[in-house]
Amino acid sequence: MTSASIDGRAVGAEALVQSQRLRGIAEGAARSVQKQLRAAFRGEMSVDHKRDARDVVTVHDKQAEKTISAYIFEHEPDSRLLGEEGGAVGDGSVAWFVDPIDGTSNFVDGIAFWCVSVAAAVEGEVVAAAILDPMADDLFSADLGGAWLNGEVLRSVAAPTEAEATLITGYPNARQLSAHGGVALTDFAELVLAFRALRRPGSAALTLAHVAAGWADAAAGFNVNPWDISAAELIVTQAGGTYLPLAVGQRERPEHSYDHRGYVAIAGGGSYPTLMSIARDIAARS
Repeated sequence: MTSASIDGRAVGAEALVQSQRLRGIAEGAARSVQKQLRAAFRGEMSVDHKRDARDVVTVHDKQAEKTISAYIFEHEPDSRLLGEEGGAVGDGSVAWFVDPIDGTSNFVDGIAFWCVSVAAAVEGEVVAAAILDPMADDLFSADLGGAWLNGEVLRSVAAPTEAEATLITGYPNARQLSAHGGVALTDFAELVLAFRALRRPGSAALTLAHVAAGWADAAAGFNVNPWDISAAELIVTQAGGTYLPLAVGQRERPEHSYDHRGYVAIAGGGSYPTLMSIARDIAARS
């Protein structure tokens, strides 16, 4: 007997119950750091750098990841966790992907577009997800039975054409401009001209959550990590949107979609040929 479906595949009752339980843990883990992050936002904070001056991290990222990790292991001891700040921890059967602050640069600058992202995978498949916008108090979540925003069923609906649609993308960033120069600027110009509006708010996970909610029509990224997009992909697809992983700069196509370095996401019902063509070109030459 089956109880739900994902990507057209039947989901058994036992798997559905497990995913629902893990979604509850993901939601609780994200909520566990809301108060501390809201208190820290727009306050004084020291900033460190990882790869370069554009890749920032704060003590709040690290503290929040520790809090989330402790919550997860308390509620599901059979876990292993991959976090942006702390790396891999544990060796359990449930794999967790955690980004304690996706959009740290915005967090540092006092721009209220950042989020907490938590996803759980079983046997390589993401089965539960939560993305919390702490400042707006919006909790996006999904399991194998559907997607929700603050407990209400979430359905993703797009403008039908690019000329009516809003695209969110961080492309091109400084590294992509350095690598591809004028070609990247030409791509960007084509996207600006094709879409009604183009925005660059600076958080992949929250951007994708907005696509799931139908607040944005499409999103594209070409330099992401599993903790950036694993939760968001499930929320988008379970809300009725489309998520296309792209192997950007990767010689072999990864087995799991969350290991792809790029993506295009489109809310339900949208058809955006310019975006798809440019995205595939970017992936091919990277």
